[in-house]
Amino acid sequence: MTEKNATARIEGPLRALRIGVMAMLALCAAAADAQLNIEIRRGVARPVPIAVVPFGWQGSGPAPFDIAELVATDLANSGRFEPLPPSDMIARPTEPVQVNFQDWRVSDVDVLVIGRLVQSGPDDYTAHFQLFDVLRGQQLLGFRLTSSGEDLRATAHRIADMVFEELTGIQGVFGTQIAYISEQRNAAGVARYQLIVADADGANAQVIADSPQPLMSPAWSPDGRRLAYVSFEGNQSAIYVQTLRTGTRQRVSAREGINGAPAFSPDGRRLALTLSRDGNLDVYTLDITNQVLRQLTNSPAIDTEPAWAPDGESIYFTSDRSGGPQIYNVSSEGGRAERVTFEGSYNSRPRVSPDGEQLAVVHQNQGNFRIAVVDPDNGLTQVLSNGQQDESPSYAPNGAVLIYATRENGKGVLASVSSDGLIQQRIASGEGDVREPAWSPFPRP
Repeated sequence: MTEKNATARIEGPLRALRIGVMAMLALCAAAADAQLNIEIRRGVARPVPIAVVPFGWQGSGPAPFDIAELVATDLANSGRFEPLPPSDMIARPTEPVQVNFQDWRVSDVDVLVIGRLVQSGPDDYTAHFQLFDVLRGQQLLGFRLTSSGEDLRATAHRIADMVFEELTGIQGVFGTQIAYISEQRNAAGVARYQLIVADADGANAQVIADSPQPLMSPAWSPDGRRLAYVSFEGNQSAIYVQTLRTGTRQRVSAREGINGAPAFSPDGRRLALTLSRDGNLDVYTLDITNQVLRQLTNSPAIDTEPAWAPDGESIYFTSDRSGGPQIYNVSSEGGRAERVTFEGSYNSRPRVSPDGEQLAVVHQNQGNFRIAVVDPDNGLTQVLSNGQQDESPSYAPNGAVLIYATRENGKGVLASVSSDGLIQQRIASGEGDVREPAWSPFPRP
């Protein structure tokens, strides 16, 4: 759980709930700083055959970036599309007039993406692309996007997002980011902890915070510009809010006892958090600007792991007040808490879908800890993952995918699963363990 020792994960399953709280100041489990790689374990039964033709290039020297390759990779990694390898393409059109639909029908391609990259200045590029329905012989999309050389990767993600949304009706998340915790141990076994932010495909990993003491519980602000997290600098838990663009950070809670599990309110003005000011864990809200603290729960039980409803009117949290960890809901102004989960003896670490229609939880299933989704209105529970120690679920901003932490061959890795359970991916680093993923919101202008 959020206030457990790191071996059991601060935001992992709440086994030995009370014992874990007392051990919170112990060191966390190992992880490593490395590039993430996506491996599809299961996709849809019939992925859409698509061809993303290598983009034409109009400029000096070689093309600065292979946009088509990244677009194809993004679409393949979604588990919903099967891109045709460039070596199997019978033509390489870059303009709509060059497209012969019959050629592509012969290749069993349903959807076609073509485009070209044009250099219009020393560091000024325009990406033109068109999306075609091959079977109907119709253009579905046609756009041009301007970019600097540094932002061409983001431009490719944007094109993939637009194609994905047009073909599935679901907003793409290739242009979003994930935050996660990594730990690296040297030859002497001394640990180094890092909070890392990377593109949703694992590329462009950037170290946001680095410490010899544990870092944990990253949480995004609703505008995607700040991260809240827990740091154990000086062997005392404290909550920090860090601005990503500048690197400046603010210590917002370093009260006596445990300071943990921060979660931004939908308006970004408050944090829900867990404190043990009176020796017992309860859920509070904290106004970041004026430090006004409001206690929401007051129970001899352990209340922790808060998560805001999208309307900001209520907060879900984990409590063992019924004898084992279950999910409850309380008004963000405080009051009587209502139990939400009833299926199974163990449900913890709630995270709310962007539309508020589902809760992702860690659910005990046949002795294993797995990711499940719960309908908060009727408690209906659907298990999505199939690991033995799955934890820390986080929704993508489109609500269609969840990222979570798990263990495989004794190693901490990340994984993702679609909210219907049909598509599963493993997201591994090259070495060590990674854990506690948090998916960013959609980027704002």
